Amino acid sequence: MKSINKRKKIFGNVERPRLNVYKSLKHIHAQIIDDDSQKTIVGLSTQIVKKGNKMERSVVLGKEIAKRAKEEGVTKVVFDRGKFKYHGRIKAFADAAREGGLNF
Repeated sequence: MKSINKRKKIFGNVERPRLNVYKSLKHIHAQIIDDDSQKTIVGLSTQIVKKGNKMERSVVLGKEIAKRAKEEGVTKVVFDRGKFKYHGRIKAFADAAREGGLNF
């Protein structure tokens, strides 16, 4: 219920799509979504990263999603962390995405 209530408040559009993050026990999945057209602009997971611990993989994923978002012409996003607290791997991912050039 917590993630559904937060999802009602967070909405992405063409100018500022939504950066959605999901954390499982092993991986982090991230998508940049345009809610107006219901299209995923960029989607990545830590499954593409072969080396490093979970925290290091999260940082690599944040930089990679920022790089691919820039290629698609996206620089501003709305950060949707869902039901997850803003610490640990989620914070590392967000900080790396900011370093990569995303604004949120």
